[in-house]
Amino acid sequence: MQRYLIALGSNKRHHRHGAPAGVLAAALDALAAQGIAVLAAAPVLQSAPLGPSRRRYANGAALIESELDPEELLALLKSTERLFGRRSGGQRWASRVLDLDIVLWSGGAWSSPDLTVPHKSFRQRGFVLRPARALAPLWRDPITGLSLNHLHARLTQPRRLRR
Repeated sequence: MQRYLIALGSNKRHHRHGAPAGVLAAALDALAAQGIAVLAAAPVLQSAPLGPSRRRYANGAALIESELDPEELLALLKSTERLFGRRSGGQRWASRVLDLDIVLWSGGAWSSPDLTVPHKSFRQRGFVLRPARALAPLWRDPITGLSLNHLHARLTQPRRLRR
């Protein structure tokens, strides 16, 4: 069995699941229905959007377990996004009903044309690190060797201004 830390995001209502926080809960239920063991889910937080979207995001993280390798899990996550109405293509960082990303994997690093684990940008994104460290504060980034606690502290600590 492999463990994964996945990031969840939504900033668009769904006709059946309602507001973005409800979309995230429904997405975890959908993953469980597809055989993914959801071990823990972080509390949902609100964050400002990146890019052109004006809607605030509901963000969360989940610790999951599966026999799938990272490429197989990515395919399942993308099919789940499509079930919730996400379409491929379109404007980058536009509003979306559901976004599911693999952040970390118990197997360490993975690289292929379609997937890079750890996620390329997670170290610079508080909306990923905050919920992720709530679940697995001591999980280490295989690239930097730093824990999620340490990465979050680096991102959020006040810095002195240079003269």
